[in-house]
Amino acid sequence: MSAEQVSGLCEQLVKAVTVIMDPASTQRYRLEALKFCEEFKEKCPICVPCGLKLAEKTQTAIVRHFGLQILEHVVKFRWNNMPRLEKVYLKNNVMGLISNGTQSILEEESHIKDVLSRIVVEMIKREWPQHWPDMLKELDTLSKQGETQTELVMFILLRLAEDVVTFQTLPTQRRRDIQQTLTQNMEKIFSFLLTALQQNVNKYRRMVSRLLSSGSLAANCRVGIAALNTLAGYIDWVALSHITADNCKLLEMLCLLLNEPELQIGAAECLLIGKLEDRKPLMVLFGDVAMHYILSAAQTADGEGLVEKHYVFLKRLCQVLCALGSQLCALLGSDSDVETPANFGKYLDSFLAFTTHPSQFLRSSTQITWGALFRHEVLSRDPLLLAMIPKYLRASMTNLVKVGFPSKADSPSCEYSRFDFDSDEDFNAFFNSFRAQQGEVMRMACRLDPRTGFQMAGEWLKYQLTAPSSNVLFLSAKTGEGLCSIFSPSFVQWDAMTFFSESVISQMFRTLDKDEIPVNDGIDLLQLVLNFETKDPLILSCVLTNVSALFPFVTYRPEYLPQVLSKLFASVTFEVVEESKAPRTRAVKNVRRHACSSIIKMCRDYPQLVLPNFEMLYNHVKQLLSNELLLTQMEKCALMEALVLISNQFKDYERQKAFLEELMAPVAGLWLSAEMQRVLSDPEAFISYVGADNKIADPVLEDPSGLNRSRISFCVYTILGVVKRARWPAAMEEAKAGGFLVGFMPSGTPIYRNPCTEQVLKLFDNLLALIRTHNNLYMPEMVAKLGETFAKALDMLEVEKNAILGLPQPLLELYDSPVYKTVLERMQGFFCTLYDNCFHILGNAGPSMQQDFYTVEGLAAQLLSSAFINLNNIPDYRLRPMLRVFVKPLVLSCPPEYYETLVCPMLGPLFTYLHMVRKQLVLVLAAQAPCCSCEDDAADDNPESQEMLEEQLVRLLTREVMDLITQSLLCLPESSGGCIHSLAFLSSADDEAMATEVAPPASAELTELGKCLTQQEDVCTALLVTAYTSLSWKDTLSCQRTTTQLCWPLLKQVLSGNLLPDAVSWFFTGVLKGLQTHGQHDGCMAALVHLAFQIYEALRPRYAELKAVMEQIPDIQKDSLEQFDSKLLNPALQKVADKRRKDHFKRLITGCIGKPLGEQFRKDVHIRNLPSLFKKVKPSLETDVLENEDGEGLNTLFEP
Repeated sequence: MSAEQVSGLCEQLVKAVTVIMDPASTQRYRLEALKFCEEFKEKCPICVPCGLKLAEKTQTAIVRHFGLQILEHVVKFRWNNMPRLEKVYLKNNVMGLISNGTQSILEEESHIKDVLSRIVVEMIKREWPQHWPDMLKELDTLSKQGETQTELVMFILLRLAEDVVTFQTLPTQRRRDIQQTLTQNMEKIFSFLLTALQQNVNKYRRMVSRLLSSGSLAANCRVGIAALNTLAGYIDWVALSHITADNCKLLEMLCLLLNEPELQIGAAECLLIGKLEDRKPLMVLFGDVAMHYILSAAQTADGEGLVEKHYVFLKRLCQVLCALGSQLCALLGSDSDVETPANFGKYLDSFLAFTTHPSQFLRSSTQITWGALFRHEVLSRDPLLLAMIPKYLRASMTNLVKVGFPSKADSPSCEYSRFDFDSDEDFNAFFNSFRAQQGEVMRMACRLDPRTGFQMAGEWLKYQLTAPSSNVLFLSAKTGEGLCSIFSPSFVQWDAMTFFSESVISQMFRTLDKDEIPVNDGIDLLQLVLNFETKDPLILSCVLTNVSALFPFVTYRPEYLPQVLSKLFASVTFEVVEESKAPRTRAVKNVRRHACSSIIKMCRDYPQLVLPNFEMLYNHVKQLLSNELLLTQMEKCALMEALVLISNQFKDYERQKAFLEELMAPVAGLWLSAEMQRVLSDPEAFISYVGADNKIADPVLEDPSGLNRSRISFCVYTILGVVKRARWPAAMEEAKAGGFLVGFMPSGTPIYRNPCTEQVLKLFDNLLALIRTHNNLYMPEMVAKLGETFAKALDMLEVEKNAILGLPQPLLELYDSPVYKTVLERMQGFFCTLYDNCFHILGNAGPSMQQDFYTVEGLAAQLLSSAFINLNNIPDYRLRPMLRVFVKPLVLSCPPEYYETLVCPMLGPLFTYLHMVRKQLVLVLAAQAPCCSCEDDAADDNPESQEMLEEQLVRLLTREVMDLITQSLLCLPESSGGCIHSLAFLSSADDEAMATEVAPPASAELTELGKCLTQQEDVCTALLVTAYTSLSWKDTLSCQRTTTQLCWPLLKQVLSGNLLPDAVSWFFTGVLKGLQTHGQHDGCMAALVHLAFQIYEALRPRYAELKAVMEQIPDIQKDSLEQFDSKLLNPALQKVADKRRKDHFKRLITGCIGKPLGEQFRKDVHIRNLPSLFKKVKPSLETDVLENEDGEGLNTLFEP
C-alpha cells in the first residue's frame, strides 16, 4: 500500500461524494457515485488509511463525515477479521482524532461529533473491558485537554448507555459484561460527570455575572448541556445511591440549574427519574430549597411570554411535578412510615398553576396526577387537598370551555396550540379526549366534596340562564335571526357548563345518602331550566342535557314530571320557523333526536316514576303520530319505544299484549296489506314502489316516492323498537303473577313468553320476504333495472367509507345550513338503514321471543332462503352487518336444545360459503387489482383510495368471520374471553398495540355447538381451511387471535381420525407461511412458533412428511434437525425441559420467520463474545462451606 494509491483513491472518493451531495447531479451519475462508494466500503483492503485521510481537518465537513463513516463501517463489519495490530492502529488514530483531529467545540459540525462518538462506541462494544481495560482512563485523559474533548467523551458515554441499556443492540453476554463493568465503575463515571458539570457551570456563571460574552462562555454552556444529557441517559437505571450520594448533591445541583435559562431543560430531563422502587430518598425534592427553585423557575419561564425554549422547559417541569406527585402517592400509605411533606400545600399551589396555564396541553398534562391524588387513600383525606378541590373545580370550569383552536385568535390558548397541534382537527380530537379525562377527575373530586361541586354547577347554570346570547357568528339561513355556531362564545360556555353540571350532579347522587340530597335547590334549578325558552337549537340541546341531569330530583317530587314531559315533547317537534318548506338544519334534527333520546332514557331508567302518567304520555304520542308529516320515521319509533318501555311496568301479560296490539295496529294494517305483500315479495315491484327505477329531473327537490319509502321504514323501525324493548318482569315471582311464565327447561331455566310475540310473528313472513327481495336487488339483472339517477343507489354511503378508512369528519358541520340531500343520497341511506334494521330485528328476535321464535316451523329453511340467498352478489360492506347484528347474536343466544334444528343447518352452509368468499377476495387483493368494484367518479379519480377501501373491507370482514367462528365454537378461559368481543372493531392503532403483545396461547375448548358443527365433515373442513389460511392473510390482529384461540382446538378435534399426509403437511405449511408473513411482530411470532411446535410434536411421530417440510426451510441445520427428531421419536431421550425443546425448535425454523421490511436487506452486524468476566464457580459437593472455620466460606457464596 503506497501513499499515492491512498491519495488517488481518496481523490476519486471526494469526487463521488461531491456528486452524491450535489443537487444538480443527474440521477444516473448519483447512482454510479453511490455504487462506487458502497463497493469501496465493502471490498477495498485499504479502507482504514483512506478513511483516516478523508477525516482530516483540512477536508470539507461532508467529506470528513464520509471518511468517518468508512471507519465506522470497518469497525462494524470487518473488526472480527482484522489483525490485532491493525485494530490497535485504528483505535489509536480514532482517539487521536478526538484529541486533535476536530475543530473547536463551537465550530465543529454536530454530525461529525456524532459519527466520531459512534466509532468509539462500536469499538468499546467489541473490546471493552476484556481487551481494552484502560478505556475509561483514556477517556478521562482526553477530557482534560479541553471543552471539545470533554463534550465528545460525554457523547461516547451517552451512546454507550443507550446501546447497552436502553436499546440493547448487542448480544446478551457482551451486554451483560459491559453493563456490569459500567455498574462497577459507576461511582467514577458519576464523579466525572458531576465534576465536569460543576466546573463548567461555575465558569459559565462567573462569566455571566461579569457580563462577559465570549466563545468560552458558549463552550462551557455546551459542555454543561452535554453533561446533563449524559446524566439523563444514566439516571434512569443506575443505583439510587449514586443519585443521592453526598447528601443528594446531584439533586440539589439539578434544582439550582432549573433557574439557568440555557441549562434548565437538561436539568428538568434529569429530574424525571423513572424508577418507582426505593424512592424514599427522592422525597428531598419536597424540601424547602428544592421546592423554592422549582416554583421560581416555573414563574420565571411563564412570566416571559410564549418563547418556544421556555415553553418546552415548562412542559418538562410539569412532567417533573407530575412525577413528584406519583412518587408521593407510591410512597405514602396507611402502613408506610413516610409522612405527608410539609411543603405539600406549596406543591399543590404550583401544580394548580399548571392546571390554570393558558396552554391546553399543559392543563391536560396535570389531570392524571390530580386523579391519583383525589383517589389516594391517605392524601384524599388531607385538609390541604380537600381545600384545593374548589380551586380545582373552578379551574375546570375554565378548562372545559372549548377554545384554543390553532387557526383562531380568540383566546390566549390559541398561540400555544399553534406549537402543539398541526390543525384544528388535531386540536379537536385532543380536546375531546382531554374533556373526557377532566370529567373523570371532576367526579373523583366530587366524591370527596359533592356539595361544593353541586353549588358551583348551580351558580354557573343560573348565570347562563340569565346571560344574554352574545357574539353570534352567523344569521340563520331561514329567518335572518342570529343563531349560534359551534364556535360562538355563548354556545361554548353553555356546552362547558352542561358538561360540568352533568359530571358533578351525577356524582352527587352516587355519593350522598338519600336524605342528604339538596332536593329544594335541585328542584329550583330544574324549574329555572324548564322555564327557559330559546329558539337556538344548539343552546336548546344543552338545555335538554341539563333537564336530564336534574331529572333524578323529580323522583323526590313526582309532581314536576308533567312539566318535564311537556318540555321534552315541545322539543320533539322543535322548528326554528314553523311550517317551513325547507329541509331542517342539522342542529334542528339533533335537537329533535336529543329530545326523543331523553324521553327513552327517562322511561328506561325511571319507568315506575313515569307509569302513573302513562295515559297522558300515550295520548300525547298518539296526537303526534296522527300527523304523518310532523315527525320523521325515526322520531315516531323512538316515542313508540318509550311507550313500550313503560308498558313493561304493567307486569300483566294480557294488558301489555292488548296495548302492543293497539300500538302496532297501524303498522300491521299497512304491512299486511295486499299491495305491500306484492311489493315486498317482488324485487322489480319493490324497485318501482320506492322510486329507484325513475329518472329524476331535479335530484334535490323532486322525490315522488319519498312517502312510500317512509312507510316501509316506519314499519321496520316499529317492529325493531317493539322487539328490542318489550320484555317480561325481571323478578320470577312478578313474571309468574303476571302470566309471563309458561314453564321450565329440563335444566331448570324458566321459560317466559313475550307479549309482543304474537304481533311480531304475524309480520314475520313479510319481513323475511323483504330481506329476500333486498338480497336479490344485488343480482346483475336487478341492478340493471335501477333508473339512471339511482345507478349507484346500492353503493356505500360516503360516511361509511370514511368510517372504514378512519377519516375524521369535518370539524365544522354547517349546523345552520338546511340538509339538502340529493334523492340519490336519500335512496342510499334508505337501502343501507333498511338492510341493517331488518337484520337487527332478526338478531333481537331470539333473546326477545326465545322459544316462540326458535320453534317457528322450518325457521332454519326460511332464514336460509331469505337472509342467506344470493350471497355471491352481496358486497362485503353488506355482509359485515349481517354477521355482526344478526348471525352472532342469534347463535350466542340460542339454547343448546335448538342447535341441531336451527344453528347447525344455518351455520354449516354459511361457514362453507364464507371460506370460499374469503379465498376469492384475498386472491383479488394479492393480485393488487387496481380496478374498482364500484365505478364511481371518485374511485376513477383516486384508485389508491378505492384500493385501500377494498383492502380494509376485506380485513374487517375477515375479523368479523373469525370472530363469529371463535365465539360460536369455543369456550374461552376468563383471561382471554373478554378481549374477543372487540376483535372486529379494533382500529389500525390497536393493530400496532396487538403486534407487540406476546400472549401465551389460551387453552380453549370446543363448546357443544362447536362439537356439533365439527361432526359435519364439510363444515369442519371449511373451518380448518379458513383458520389455517387466515394465518398468512395480511392482518396481524386476526392472525394472532386465530393462532392463539382457534387453530389448535380445531385441529385437536380431528387428530384422532385418519388425516391425509397431504392435509397434515398443508396445516403445518400454513403455520410456517404465517410466520413468514407475520414473524416480524413479537406477539404473532410467539403464538405461531408455539402452534408449529404443538403440531410438529403431536403429528411428527405419525407423519414423516412433516420432516420433509422442515427440510425445505431456508438455512436449516440438517444435523440439528436430526438431533431434534431423534429425541422427539424416542421418548426415553426426552429429558430436556419443554422450554429448551421449544427454543431448539424455534432455532430450526428461524429461516422462515419474517423480518420487518427495514431489516430484510440490512447487513447483519456480528459482535463476538469475549471470555466472560463473571463466571460463577460452583463449590464442590464434598466441601461444606458452612463448616469453614474462619467464615470465608460464607463470603464465597456472594462473590461474583
